[in-house]
Amino acid sequence: MAAISINVSTVKPLGDRVFVKVSPAEEKTAGGILLPDNAKEKPQIGEVVQVGPGKRNDDGTYSPVEVKVGDKVLYSKYAGTDIKLGGDDYVLLTEKDILASVA
Repeated sequence: MAAISINVSTVKPLGDRVFVKVSPAEEKTAGGILLPDNAKEKPQIGEVVQVGPGKRNDDGTYSPVEVKVGDKVLYSKYAGTDIKLGGDDYVLLTEKDILASVA
């Protein structure tokens, strides 16, 4: 069996799924205190790097995903599947887990 090389460009989300690069967690508090790894909160914001074709309708057509590659999004805290690729953190979400697009 051949080894599979996985990177961001080879991940193609299915259906209404969205592949998001997680923004780094805050390293220190507003007062300047450095946070240890176990005290950092899981980030809820990231950049869309891949999108699926959308949700399939009953007639076989697709309703496209509302976000596009490059959008910054805010998503539910415990949503999706966490994935680590090349030292970066990603999360695979369904479109309904995305709460907002941020500027």
